Amino acid sequence: MGKKIRVLIVDDSALVRHALSKVLTSDPEIEIMGMAQDPIIAASKIRNEVPDVIILDVEMPRMDGISFLKRIMTQHPIPVIICSALVNQGGQTALSALENGAVEVIEKPNLGTKKFFEESKIRICDAVRAAALVNVKAHKYSKSIDVFPKLTADAILPGPSGKSMDKTTDTVIVVGASTGGTEALRLLIEQLPDDTPGMLVVQHMPANFTKAFAGRMDKICLVSVKEAENNDPVLPGEVLIAPGNRHMLLKRSGSRYYVELREGPLVSRHRPSVDVLFRSAARYAGKNALGVIMTGMGDDGAKGLLEMKQAGAYTIAQDEASCVVFGMPKEAIKLYAVDSILPLDKIADTLLKKCRTI
Repeated sequence: MGKKIRVLIVDDSALVRHALSKVLTSDPEIEIMGMAQDPIIAASKIRNEVPDVIILDVEMPRMDGISFLKRIMTQHPIPVIICSALVNQGGQTALSALENGAVEVIEKPNLGTKKFFEESKIRICDAVRAAALVNVKAHKYSKSIDVFPKLTADAILPGPSGKSMDKTTDTVIVVGASTGGTEALRLLIEQLPDDTPGMLVVQHMPANFTKAFAGRMDKICLVSVKEAENNDPVLPGEVLIAPGNRHMLLKRSGSRYYVELREGPLVSRHRPSVDVLFRSAARYAGKNALGVIMTGMGDDGAKGLLEMKQAGAYTIAQDEASCVVFGMPKEAIKLYAVDSILPLDKIADTLLKKCRTI
């Protein structure tokens, strides 16, 4: 199987350290290098042996996690995943962590319900595998082992009918991203003028993080950016971000587009799922849509992008050189689901040109 991913867990709760250890050792690709109850102890362990990935809490004695993260990034950069209860309470901690170099933010596993714990296993193990790839200079991507059931978009809605969608006056853009996506989305959306066609975005993020992320984007972009609410209309000049832990679908009533938010199982190991959004775009927008798949681990969105292309939509994948993790775009390219492979700084201009020709 090759070398395992060595993880250092830094959390002041012995119960949480045990739970995370149990979660991670359930994945045959991952092993625990060590555990520490605060950053000072963690620093001494790193001096003896450098882990591949660090899982880091925020609230701890002697030094908080964000301060330790800043020190790691300036002195000895290592992929860091923030795993904190504060992620559940609001997005500012998560945004601060990402701005200071964290690869990913995840919520702590809830031991109260079996379903939540099983879903936490999927999210945490996937985050570790993605983080381990971020600093790999030669892009060699090992195939993930699916330890847990992996559902398709069929779990949320049927596939496209195959019927050609009538042309309307409105175009809609749908975008999917995961690891590295928050910064990639910022660079993309900052380039869009305020008359850009309505855009829907699925970024793999915890619940409560998406509202803060949308709020920050709204302050720095010409387009309006908000966390999507059920039945929100899709309007020119507005970007709707799928809320964490809810699937987002594009729907259509006559010539009007709107969004529907749904509960449901993880699809392609995620909720929200890019595959669900892309399938709904194929089904309800067809050739009126443009699809973009961006940096991220795994294959969420690849099949959905193919369905969009087959329905007549124009499709784009972010190129390998500009991706933090070239997973999702790579899988879409392998399925021949992509019309154009572009560097991040060229995607906005291409979208705008294509919108004018649809």
